[in-house]
Amino acid sequence: MSKTLMLAGVAYLAVSASMVQAESLGNLAWSDTTPFAATMTKKDDFTIVGSEDLMGLKALNDDGTIKAIIEIPSGTSAKWEVSKEDPKAVYWELKNEKPRVINYLGYPANYGSIPGTALPKELGGDGDPLDVIVLGQAVPRGTVADVRVIGVLKMLDGGEQDDKLIAVLAKGSPFSHVESMEQLNAEFAGVSQIIDLWFASYKGPDGGMEGKGFEDAETARAVLEAAAKNFEAGR
Repeated sequence: MSKTLMLAGVAYLAVSASMVQAESLGNLAWSDTTPFAATMTKKDDFTIVGSEDLMGLKALNDDGTIKAIIEIPSGTSAKWEVSKEDPKAVYWELKNEKPRVINYLGYPANYGSIPGTALPKELGGDGDPLDVIVLGQAVPRGTVADVRVIGVLKMLDGGEQDDKLIAVLAKGSPFSHVESMEQLNAEFAGVSQIIDLWFASYKGPDGGMEGKGFEDAETARAVLEAAAKNFEAGR
């Protein structure tokens, strides 16, 4: 066999292998390249696992910042979350037995949840950990990041309240010094509008998402503390 034919064969096998890999990842071969936290280990194409109970972590830090578990890095579209069955794991959600992918632009900021929180419906939540949008550069999936809460995005999902805390990375980001929505809007024109529009639109025109505007850091902090208190009471 000539060297040219051999190289062609190797190239064909490489392309075939990548196609199989892409198929196994919901036709998103690039999703396998999304970095994950050094504290996590890849179990398979759909799961990363660490040694720590992520939801057992306390939400509030002594310096006033909070912990956020990054499930979806900024710019990506694969929908991952902390597993309810194994809180040491973060997994790729399935929908209709297929890996769930956002059919829109990638997330405009890091997205995740606040450990040690649970907000019941009577307090405006859904019983799950609080959702959080973290402004800043992309953070590896599974990272427990220190963030500062600056506000809350009020939303309805199918008519039910589905609010998102707005936070900034506490260190190492252009947003790290921001302490309020007012400051964010003054220094970073358009960011809050982008966040509002994205979350109102990412499920499509009939997706049931409706933005109700932003509230300030004080309101967000009250929601956070109520959710942390409720979590502790239910343990």
